[in-house]
Amino acid sequence: MSAKSEQVFVGAIDQGTSSTRFLIFDVKGQIVASHQCEYQNYYAKAGWVEKDPSEILESVETAVAGACRRFNSLGFEASQIKSVGITNQRETTVAFDVETGKPLTNAIIWNDVRTKDVVRRLIDEAGSASRFAAINGLPITTYFSAVKMRWMLENVGAVKEARERGTLRFGTIDTWLIYKLTGTYVTDVTNASRTMLMDLKTFKWSAECLDFFGVRESELPEIRSSAEVYGTIGEGRLQGVPIAGCLGDQQAAMVGQSCFEAGEAKNTYGTGCFMLFNTGDQPIFSKNGLLTTVGYQLGPDAVPKYALEGSIAVAGSAIQWLRDKVGLVEAANEIGSLSDSVDDNGGVYFVTAFSGLFAPYWRDDARGCIVGLTQYATRGHIARATLESVCYQTRAILDAMRKDSGTDLRRLRVDGGMTNSDQAMQIQADILDIEVVRPENRETTALGAALAAGLGVGVWQNEAELRQIAQSNVSAFWSRISSEKRDEMLQGWEKAVERSYNWA
Repeated sequence: MSAKSEQVFVGAIDQGTSSTRFLIFDVKGQIVASHQCEYQNYYAKAGWVEKDPSEILESVETAVAGACRRFNSLGFEASQIKSVGITNQRETTVAFDVETGKPLTNAIIWNDVRTKDVVRRLIDEAGSASRFAAINGLPITTYFSAVKMRWMLENVGAVKEARERGTLRFGTIDTWLIYKLTGTYVTDVTNASRTMLMDLKTFKWSAECLDFFGVRESELPEIRSSAEVYGTIGEGRLQGVPIAGCLGDQQAAMVGQSCFEAGEAKNTYGTGCFMLFNTGDQPIFSKNGLLTTVGYQLGPDAVPKYALEGSIAVAGSAIQWLRDKVGLVEAANEIGSLSDSVDDNGGVYFVTAFSGLFAPYWRDDARGCIVGLTQYATRGHIARATLESVCYQTRAILDAMRKDSGTDLRRLRVDGGMTNSDQAMQIQADILDIEVVRPENRETTALGAALAAGLGVGVWQNEAELRQIAQSNVSAFWSRISSEKRDEMLQGWEKAVERSYNWA
């Protein structure tokens, strides 16, 4: 038997908002093979974002097949893949019929806002948006799954009929994929914590929340840990391989960045931007506009860890807007060099509130604005203001986390597309005045799912081994500006944010 044939690997399905990828990792956490399958979401009406769940499943199958072909061409066999982890776009909601196994309607994507009228009605009934935050850690908004389920129950005939037959089942994307691939109807604690239906202290579906939102427990999956065998894949190239890891995408990045200790935090810069701060084995319920969520539970007998989360609605999508709608640059990677062509922002601020501001502002009446323009301003100043906008909002979230936790964070681990720009990360370090640490392997979301899956079948034994893999090679950025300059910049940002209010 050759040394090559004795090697073992772990796979990760990374199911995102605009694409699906399958990545195969070796025991050192290095990517051996991968394949990406992009797809388009549907926009039936203004504010509606949806996708056929069957197409999501097909995209997974295509990604798996492509990666496995590459894996085979390197001289490896699928039997060497010991387990598969899933990481997924969170809050996106699927309704399907348990008898036919088919979806009853298109999945409602996490950033869909068709439920805004339902949300207003529910807030009126509840008395406040935070009525259940002490149970589920979340405000009543269009973001989370329960209101999407409620909308389906009120507006989709096939969903109503399936309820009458007793065959209706709801789930987030992880549940849909695990069910279709293995036949097991489960979710993990991280995804369940994004539905508004799970009690954060008992890790069970909350009877009070179920009753309020009108969802039945029989219509929801069993809640399991993030690292255990849920079932084995029934057919295809990975037939017989167990699915043994499951984490919502931001929590997967938290594991992939090895934020295993209370006080450690990571920030993922993607279409939006998501910061998670590990608060240990006790939930902290925010008083400063943050979300309380489950960070991970790495095994059925492991102690679950909690996190505070702050979300920025627009991050990388602002750069795409400048490229596709404004024509400021031809390629997204030009933003960094263009912003580096100027010494500072020249007094220009860009509040990227295209659809309101998320944490800690929570202003859905805010809209995007560029302020401080003079004849001195150039393309470079606007490019820099775009990068700074994400960094300022990250600072606002970090300040809220400090207040809620009582912990003075000194290091932020970063990943995602924007972190490819040294300029963006230097600006982030300047504005935060703490160390910003970027891993060499930027695929931390997929890596986190793979680490959980490997832990679930014994490829790795403990968090110490996972930390060693995740932190093997990093770059660090430190502030290069004075505190006076930083304060001046922050004051300008706050004035700009105020100008963005009361437009909608």
